[in-house]
Amino acid sequence: MRANKFGAQRTVLNGITFDSKMESQYYTQLKLMERAGLISDLELQPEFELLPAFKKMGRAIKATKYRADFKYKEHGKTIVVDVKGVKTKDFNIKRKLFDSKYPDIELKLITYKNGGWEEI
Repeated sequence: MRANKFGAQRTVLNGITFDSKMESQYYTQLKLMERAGLISDLELQPEFELLPAFKKMGRAIKATKYRADFKYKEHGKTIVVDVKGVKTKDFNIKRKLFDSKYPDIELKLITYKNGGWEEI
């Protein structure tokens, strides 16, 4: 499989295709947490509307959507996770739009560094 511009390679795990090996490894971690009862309602690739569709000067503009890697509940709180090797400018903009529209949902950017998972 071909790598993307950041060097990530698509990986298949249990019949599920992930955008990167790091993402598939985090999925494995989440599944363990779900089995242990630490999290629930694990979803893959949840989609959120950041900006609704609209018209400008008679032209239809599509809605702007954001697709995260994972969504789950932890202690009754909804957590959305994106797994990335680096924080991008695009993600910073998406995060602001997301936080504005979904103030009760926590959005985390996770990476694997120094032998462990950490939020960036």
